[in-house]
Amino acid sequence: MTDVYYTIQGAGESQYKEKMSRFLSFAIPVTSAEEARQEVKNFQNRFHDARHVCWAYMLGPDRLEWQLNDNGEPSGTAGKPILGQINSFGVTDVLVIVVRYFGGIKLGTSGLIAAYREAARLALEEAGKKEMRKMSTIKLTFPYIGADGVMRLMKGSDVNIVERTFDNTCGMTVEFPESLKEEIVGRLLKIDGVSILEGEDVENGV
Repeated sequence: MTDVYYTIQGAGESQYKEKMSRFLSFAIPVTSAEEARQEVKNFQNRFHDARHVCWAYMLGPDRLEWQLNDNGEPSGTAGKPILGQINSFGVTDVLVIVVRYFGGIKLGTSGLIAAYREAARLALEEAGKKEMRKMSTIKLTFPYIGADGVMRLMKGSDVNIVERTFDNTCGMTVEFPESLKEEIVGRLLKIDGVSILEGEDVENGV
């Protein structure tokens, strides 16, 4: 099981011209569909004089949530090639917007597909790519007498301590790569008095 996935390093933008049409492209980091839709609205307002504002996004470490929009271009000629470039780069948590200013010369179906694909590629290339890891977070409690055993496990593993309290009853919130969850939880539960309060998957960078 791998817990590695990829997203963009930061925002990227570029410009591509084809037969007098200008394609302004933008790659934007996003973490939810709501955030992506708001960014689309912002760009539609910003480029209100453009003929088309087309886009596609991909969300989640498993790359299961996505959406695309041709915004008036012939079906399949804009959003699909934009999404295709997101898939080619293998990234997620990203929105790519391509703004087209029509130059008076029609490009045809194949020309549009090629232009939107190239514009999206240029923006993604400019944005760069970084590795991320799926992370799991758990909260645990343990008696003070068990603190040494817990801390030895924390120091000897790929574990980040998010929060901790030491008293008669101690508490700790820790995160670690998802692929290590079964091993770490199993080792924690072998320490006398350790209780796992809750666990939830989160994402974090490496």
